[in-house]
Amino acid sequence: MIGFGRRWGGGWLPSALAVLVALTGSIGLAVATDESYLPVSAKAGACRPTWVTGWQAAAQPGPSRPGLGGATVRMVVHPQVTGSKVRLRLSNVYGATPLAVGAVTAARSDGAAGLILGTARPVPFGGRQAVVIPPGAEVVSDAVPLVAEAGSPLAVSVFLPVVPQVLTQHPVMQAAYLSGPGDVTFGDAGAFGAQMPSSVVLTGIDVYAPRPQNSVVAVGDSITDGMGAAPGESWPDVLGTQLVDAGGATTMAVLGAGISGNRLLADTGPQQGDVPLARFDRDVAAAGGATDVVLSIGTNDIAAGRSAADIAAGLQRFAERARAAGKRVFLTTVTPSAAGAHGTPAAVAARRELNAWVREHGPAYADGVFDFAAAVADPADPDRLAQPFDAGDGLHLSAAGYRALAAAVDPALFTGSPCLAGNPPARVLVSNR
Repeated sequence: MIGFGRRWGGGWLPSALAVLVALTGSIGLAVATDESYLPVSAKAGACRPTWVTGWQAAAQPGPSRPGLGGATVRMVVHPQVTGSKVRLRLSNVYGATPLAVGAVTAARSDGAAGLILGTARPVPFGGRQAVVIPPGAEVVSDAVPLVAEAGSPLAVSVFLPVVPQVLTQHPVMQAAYLSGPGDVTFGDAGAFGAQMPSSVVLTGIDVYAPRPQNSVVAVGDSITDGMGAAPGESWPDVLGTQLVDAGGATTMAVLGAGISGNRLLADTGPQQGDVPLARFDRDVAAAGGATDVVLSIGTNDIAAGRSAADIAAGLQRFAERARAAGKRVFLTTVTPSAAGAHGTPAAVAARRELNAWVREHGPAYADGVFDFAAAVADPADPDRLAQPFDAGDGLHLSAAGYRALAAAVDPALFTGSPCLAGNPPARVLVSNR
């Protein structure tokens, strides 16, 4: 049976409302709700400035990197929402002990470890520069007066005096830099040396936008995470850029919730992150402005020997959960593969059967179906990736392959952002100085 996960003490509650968790006093928790996370249609006079999630990464447990304790990590992320203020979400969801965060800053980035002069801001939590995150919890910062522009990089620097053996993180497809010992959250690029493809502790950025902007949450495995291509080249990244550039009511952020190695179905074998249903509340329901969700998953379940019928039943359960939360939900077919356990005769047969079910029966459970398999299959051998779309391992996609997946998505099926109708793509006209 697939569980719905644990309640995160002091963390994000399973609700369409945003729950802000801030530590007050020593480790006391103060919880407040904010109607700005309600769907646009649920509020009168809704087209006013509001908080929406502009970037996120799916959290999972992972080992701490040597040298991280007592050092500063600088993470470069690209929000898909434009606004005048930001809030950061830091997570210790998988921690077994309290996590001390010594200092945090946010700034506009040069795309690497460098900061745009004059833009660095301290990030307080309940008015304090340091925060202790209880085990199993997440915290959201105070509002920081920093302009975020859709597609432009922000640098978030976090000083961790001591780190446990296991940290909440997203271990791939992020640009991050590690300093030597000490708090260099305001330091320039020269303070940072080793690059690490991981975001740690940081799991989301909210942006105070002039009008509500809705979003699509892309839930899945390594194909959604963009494995095989460079950061920024995953299909959610490509689609997000296209929707923002389109402007008007078509504008939506596309929030990543892919975890490499993730499976749809829980079992007794090794798991890469929580299954989608178990992380639904955190990755989908808690995302401010999220109205739509695309679930693209199943290849790892097939490789593990799960039947097409079992996977189809799991897709149904997820779709029902999403609809119960008031989201539009979309399913995809599973992309072909000839790699290892993904390409055995049994796996090929199961994938064919599952994809046939998604194409024929998926629309009965979802608001639409996107045929990812057909978009990247070799016309001469549909059970394999077409050569231009293969990253080289027979399973993951090249940048061209992810662009093909993004092109297979029909934006007309999404909710869109009604408050942005008639407006051109957002551009920041003010300075951070």
